[in-house]
Amino acid sequence: MFKKNERGSAVLVALIAIVALIVIAAMLVVPKYNKLVTGEETVDAAWAQVENQLQRRFDLVPNLVNTVKGYAEHEEEIFTQIADARTQYGNANTVEETANANNELSSALSRLLVVVENYPNLKADVQFTRLMDELAGTENRLTVARKDYNDTVQQFNNDVRRFPGNLIAGMFSFEQKDYFEIKEGVEEAPAVDFGD
Repeated sequence: MFKKNERGSAVLVALIAIVALIVIAAMLVVPKYNKLVTGEETVDAAWAQVENQLQRRFDLVPNLVNTVKGYAEHEEEIFTQIADARTQYGNANTVEETANANNELSSALSRLLVVVENYPNLKADVQFTRLMDELAGTENRLTVARKDYNDTVQQFNNDVRRFPGNLIAGMFSFEQKDYFEIKEGVEEAPAVDFGD
């Protein structure tokens, strides 16, 4: 009978040890898992703000183009480039595709602004000035939204890559997020030569 109690005690100790290990593991995994979920949601919310500002910009561009068209009808190439960039943005499905579309639109808008310099009457137009102010405000908001997005992506990617987060991220299929990156050279205004 004494041996039966020893066996029962050993089983009970083993069960307690297993339960304790499960509880300790849960105490380590659950908070990290919740942090990854929260981080992923924060990245998604920040991306929504970037998309919101890109959409605002996307909606302003046709008004700007139509105003410029009234003064610069022979600048058809730039209008086509802007339309193509807007189409590319409309078809973008990933962060990378959206960033590329944004780069194309930024480049086309830079060329449009160079064209505008040749039309002093256009620069004095109230509608054009108002649209340019709105576009400048949108560009500033887009810069802030892009920075906020990239900051949240950095924090999330750090959590996914650091130990023990990398183990938990691997177990639950959390993957690193893409940064919203600007293509090199897009920040420079293009040189336009009208041959004069």
